[in-house]
Amino acid sequence: MTVYFIGAGPGAPDLITLRGRDLIARCPVCLYAGSLVPREILAHAPDTAEITDTAPLHLDEIIDRISLAHAAGHDIARVHSGDPSLYGAIGEQMRRLDALEIPHEIVPGVPAFAAASAALGRELTLPGVSQTVILTRTSVRASDMPAGEELANLAKSGATLAVHLSINNLANVVRDLTPHYGGECPVVVGYRVSWPDERFIRGTLDSIRDRVKGSGITRTALILVGPVLAENLAEEFGFEDSRLYAASHHHVLRPARQDDGK
Repeated sequence: MTVYFIGAGPGAPDLITLRGRDLIARCPVCLYAGSLVPREILAHAPDTAEITDTAPLHLDEIIDRISLAHAAGHDIARVHSGDPSLYGAIGEQMRRLDALEIPHEIVPGVPAFAAASAALGRELTLPGVSQTVILTRTSVRASDMPAGEELANLAKSGATLAVHLSINNLANVVRDLTPHYGGECPVVVGYRVSWPDERFIRGTLDSIRDRVKGSGITRTALILVGPVLAENLAEEFGFEDSRLYAASHHHVLRPARQDDGK
């Protein structure tokens, strides 16, 4: 048997990968993170599947259920939200499974920052504006940030930021970023991206706290920060086209031609 850690995507049921969907459809046991994975995803599971919401369970209880399925020779669909590599808490599960010699595999999924970018119709890396995206979070109730990864330190790069798990820490996010990005830097807060009740709140570092107040958003929100989010981007930055499709840019699949540049 194998435990499949499956990224179910950001919320929309049709954003799960074909591989993830097909594994759920054939596994007799499904453990899913009920607080973030939509019930529609479970419609792919066999009618006879044993389905467990792990939201109320702690790690030992989850591993106990996996061990029972392993003893019975049953494959397990362990379904997480987004992509399991980002704040998926799969590291400690895999460490336990390794100790128990239980095989496991990871199936990637669509991360929330990618779904937010798509919904906003924005590219997060633009020539001359930003060529780096930093995925990070801040310390609230979760484990502390490692030394050197504090938000104020990452802000020195000026990169596009995707700040996870930090909507309740918005005041400190604004405080740490404003000296490096400036108060007029665009910010977008994405709530339950790709779910039916998806919401986006736009603002700047100066205004975003006031705009989020009273919204009722206290969880499942992503904070995007950076110049690439400016609404009048072309006028403000006049960013250049990428070299990828420039007529004068040649590579092995597009050799130089005599009429290039004429």
